[in-house]
Amino acid sequence: MQRESSGRTQPPSQRETSGQERVYSEDPRTSRARADFSAKSSVRAVKLVLAYDGSDFSGWQRQKNGRSVQEELEKALAKMHGHEIRVTGAGRTDAGVHAMGQVAGFYTDIKSIAADRFVFALNKLMPRDVRVLSSEEAPPDFHARFDASLRRYRYFLLCGGTPDPFALRYAHSLSYYPRVAVLNAMAAVVLGEHDFSTFASAQDASESRSRHISESIFFFERERLVYQVAGNAFLWRQVRSLVGTFLELERIAESSAHGEALMREMLESRDRGRAGTTAPACGLFLWNVEYGERIHGHTRRRGGAEGSGGRRSESSESKDTRARTTEAEPNPASGGSRLVPGLGWIDEGE
Repeated sequence: MQRESSGRTQPPSQRETSGQERVYSEDPRTSRARADFSAKSSVRAVKLVLAYDGSDFSGWQRQKNGRSVQEELEKALAKMHGHEIRVTGAGRTDAGVHAMGQVAGFYTDIKSIAADRFVFALNKLMPRDVRVLSSEEAPPDFHARFDASLRRYRYFLLCGGTPDPFALRYAHSLSYYPRVAVLNAMAAVVLGEHDFSTFASAQDASESRSRHISESIFFFERERLVYQVAGNAFLWRQVRSLVGTFLELERIAESSAHGEALMREMLESRDRGRAGTTAPACGLFLWNVEYGERIHGHTRRRGGAEGSGGRRSESSESKDTRARTTEAEPNPASGGSRLVPGLGWIDEGE
């Protein structure tokens, strides 16, 4: 897993730019919130890095019906704190999708546990298919989702032969060996900023279908074929749709150049009906999340609304979850304030 950058985006004055990028001025409450937060030093922001086997989960996001990673983490935190704790995640993974580097953030009022010791305490309370890999104190206004500058996914494929049943839990099996040169010619087509409507789920209600992809490559890692893709954000099921399409086009492409042309035509069509079958969830991993200056996409909307509702991307949470995660834990020392992730302490009267 790559090291995360320590740089943080500074919100400039509001302006509109071309393409996907929009920059928003900081909400006036934010400065006051930071001052309030520093005054209430008994509450700290903590950043976690988690890995989980998504096979038996309905996804990251807490749901009414179905087991979720977020719920398991919040249950463990509630046992530690004696009251409800809400967490925010950097990426929303679907049912059956795994993670090696999911990032989550929460606020704690426990003074006796150093931030880097939460990894041990939580792992004693969490089920075996979720592990906290690291924990550290974060800046008071840290937001696992809004501060993320890059999300990296890997999709694993087993090629040829008969794989064992344990390997099938974490990879999609192919009975043949695809031509990696053809796959990479097609993978290169999606680099840069594009409208990915062709590869978005019909239920994805994102305000914009434009995303910037900085990595897109196939390579062998021992016996597994890996597709690695990184970008500022992803549409719902975009990665799995890309993998399924690459595999289908590779079988009909006469050459690398032909495969590239087929892929470019499909991308530019913006027609979801032309995309290949979505690849199974079992092969997909949220590999890691990076933090630093955001070059592409939205600069963090500090204190503002988050866009349109509806089902959106693999890296986003639903409107209902967003509402829950901005609810704060009651502060015993303050009856008129609440703690909002991304803002800090906010007076209820404001």
